[in-house]
Amino acid sequence: MTRRIVVGAIVAAIGLGCVSYAWCFYLLLLVIGLASIYELNYLCEIKGQPLEYPVAVFGVSAYLLLSATDLLRKWEGALLAGIVIATFWIGMYGEQKGYFARTAYTLLAVLYIGKLLTYFVLIREVPVVGMWWTFDVIVLIALTDIFGMFIGTLIGRHQLTKISPKKTVEGSAGAIVVVTLVSIAATGLPQLHLLWWQGAILGILTSVAAQAGDLAESALKRDAGVKDAGSMIAGHGGVLDRFDSYLFGGMAFFGTLHLLGILQL
Repeated sequence: MTRRIVVGAIVAAIGLGCVSYAWCFYLLLLVIGLASIYELNYLCEIKGQPLEYPVAVFGVSAYLLLSATDLLRKWEGALLAGIVIATFWIGMYGEQKGYFARTAYTLLAVLYIGKLLTYFVLIREVPVVGMWWTFDVIVLIALTDIFGMFIGTLIGRHQLTKISPKKTVEGSAGAIVVVTLVSIAATGLPQLHLLWWQGAILGILTSVAAQAGDLAESALKRDAGVKDAGSMIAGHGGVLDRFDSYLFGGMAFFGTLHLLGILQL
């Protein structure tokens, strides 16, 4: 537990430090994306059908590059079409058995890793408040992970789901309550330009989505029959194990900003 908390704190400090410098943060997202796609490919190999790896790497990189240069809205349609064509075309040169699974895994991997990471870029790119909102979403997701584990260990009695046996209803509910209260308190910072009720909704939906992201990755690992997706981060398993909750959490935070009318498309 101590090792997990210390390593988690170091990782969080590095991430928060990079947020202050946009391109440093985007480079960090790219590293996370490429490491995650590597680990996801490992899970697919266990299932017997690895990704069309060069296409997956290109797709994740292209998604982040286009979003960082404010070109994703213009070129996302062409990017997706190109990835679909390349995946099906290159897949023809491999073994015919497993062709369907191989192409499906690759397309899912690009969207799961590449697309979902772009929401952090979109949040960071918002004028004036983007950097502060990015700090906010990272802290809310990190606290969801920390308090879900802490409260679940302390008073957890009822299993949340068979997908992840150690997660409890008490830990999940406790994390949502704590994160919501923190999110409300954070609206006192003038830099966020948020009202208390907006902070409450952001806290609830972000925490729920972060937990869903954790469970989704747990389902992938359980399907592959492994405990961790990798071993790159001591005490946390792989990169994907550490950042799975951020993939869904960032998307939820960004979507909630639109839902509340704070951001306009």
